[in-house]
Amino acid sequence: MDSLTIRKRLDELIAARGEDYASLSRRLGRNPTYIQQFVKRGVPRRLSETDRRVLAGHFGIAERLLGGPDDSAARAVLARPGLVQRAEDYVLIPQLDVGASAGAGAEPDSEAPLAAIAFQSNWVRTIATGRPEALSVIGVAGDSMLPTLADGDQILVDTDDRERLRDGIYVLRTDGALLVKRLSVNPATRRLAIRSDNDAYPSWDDCDPAGVSVIGRVVWVGRRLN
Repeated sequence: MDSLTIRKRLDELIAARGEDYASLSRRLGRNPTYIQQFVKRGVPRRLSETDRRVLAGHFGIAERLLGGPDDSAARAVLARPGLVQRAEDYVLIPQLDVGASAGAGAEPDSEAPLAAIAFQSNWVRTIATGRPEALSVIGVAGDSMLPTLADGDQILVDTDDRERLRDGIYVLRTDGALLVKRLSVNPATRRLAIRSDNDAYPSWDDCDPAGVSVIGRVVWVGRRLN
């Protein structure tokens, strides 16, 4: 893959996430102009293996899309005997180091990815609004959303699906903390009710949507069974 294609792809990823060259450079432990120099001038000529791996994990894409080796042996995934799927059939979604409290509220930590989780591309398109870059996996902390969501659950959040509010479960930001709550929209006034599924916790009725900071809609939950 030629350098121009890689640089263009990286620039598009940065723009789609609303990020900037300097902060991404600092994430790599580089000087603030490192990514800008690479994207705009092609200096250095190619990303180092370490930088490529960090960037691929940050954006939730395969390393080969940033110039990594195209290992044909790794392109096929044997799901079960008789069924072979290509790695291209999957999208890597970053698992972020933040928590959405199903309780009193949790302060978000650094949004550095802990891992990248593979989901089948066709399946993702059936549950999300479209762009894989808008998806992330975060953890649930607390029990205010029981029995729907439990402490330790991993939820898939679609940040593109936050403008067209409708009844459902959303991640909200309030006073620097993240909350996961159920929203209900009054069809007449368009005002919001913010509810906890666990009756032991408070809910808020008749909220002005302009005063609610919505991060994204919860579209999937994963749970470890004990």
